[in-house]
Amino acid sequence: MASSGADGGLPARRRERHAVLLRLDPAVHEALTRWAQDEFRSVNAQVELVLRNALRAAGRAPNDAGPLPRRGRPPSPTPADELPPADAE
Repeated sequence: MASSGADGGLPARRRERHAVLLRLDPAVHEALTRWAQDEFRSVNAQVELVLRNALRAAGRAPNDAGPLPRRGRPPSPTPADELPPADAE
């Protein structure tokens, strides 16, 4: 099990991200940007998705890789006093 840290209690595995400098042909970058926008992702998230799919297709996906981060902002918790009464019709 992954350990928790002082930075918000996230598991250590979740915090670990590696930066990679990737040099792309401008036309390839533009196509990747359009694709990412079409799917409401950042270019970084799109690159990670494409790489994970390629690793899986090649039978090289790591067993211990965490899931892709979820898109968008997490839902805000609703305070109990703002919920309608259970017997409301």
